[in-house]
Amino acid sequence: MKSARETETPCMDGRDSMQSLLVLRKLTRAIADVVRAQMTEYLATLAPLFRPKMVLGDYVEDGTKESTRRSEKAFKELQGLYETLAATKPYNLARELSLPLRVPDAGLEITPVDTLYTIQSGSEARSIMVRSPLTWTLTYSGYPPTRLPELLKAKLRTGDELTHFAISYLLMHVVTTNSPGLRSVFEALHFPITTTTLPEFGPLPITRIGVAMSTRRPADDIILQTAELTGMDAFEEVVNVQDLSQLRDALKDRLMDLARQHAPELV
Repeated sequence: MKSARETETPCMDGRDSMQSLLVLRKLTRAIADVVRAQMTEYLATLAPLFRPKMVLGDYVEDGTKESTRRSEKAFKELQGLYETLAATKPYNLARELSLPLRVPDAGLEITPVDTLYTIQSGSEARSIMVRSPLTWTLTYSGYPPTRLPELLKAKLRTGDELTHFAISYLLMHVVTTNSPGLRSVFEALHFPITTTTLPEFGPLPITRIGVAMSTRRPADDIILQTAELTGMDAFEEVVNVQDLSQLRDALKDRLMDLARQHAPELV
């Protein structure tokens, strides 16, 4: 099954495809509303597990000295990521991290994932902002990815705002990748946490969360028709309905396997 970040381009032609698109869009938005509400509830409940001090210990302000070996490993990873990012244009950050680390608020924030998609229309190219409605960027509160382009382009930056932004993203990555139990919990809840990078942000790791269903965009001509009808250079992908029947419960599957092994006549 494709991840929620991947897209497909199906063959959709003429009037029927536009009608089908309207039906799929309505379904997708209904699913997205339910998914977002459920995800937000889970994140609010489990937010304490995302606190950097849970992984980095006394390397952060008000940190504890528990799990020293684990915190040393996590800090070395953070340090390596930061040094690589600091030397990369257009970041140009201070080369060394100041200790103890100032950590962001433990609150969490999710931001829709939008990607610029260029369509060739005759001799002209048209750029459409395509949204993946079942995938979100996961950050600490106050550090949305929509602010990053502005900070990277700014010639005069306010204080160490870009540094704080960069560190918050590195911390989110280090916390989630060094907490396998945390990832397993969200995987079991059908909201896998993943990491990616984007060309415009260089080596900065971007943490994402989404439901275990993929979305897709139709053929380019359908997207252009939609843009002409709405008057906006924006499009929202639609859900792959087939993925609904492929959703699995890992615990249920394991228990069913045990039942088949030990009492196949009862299953």
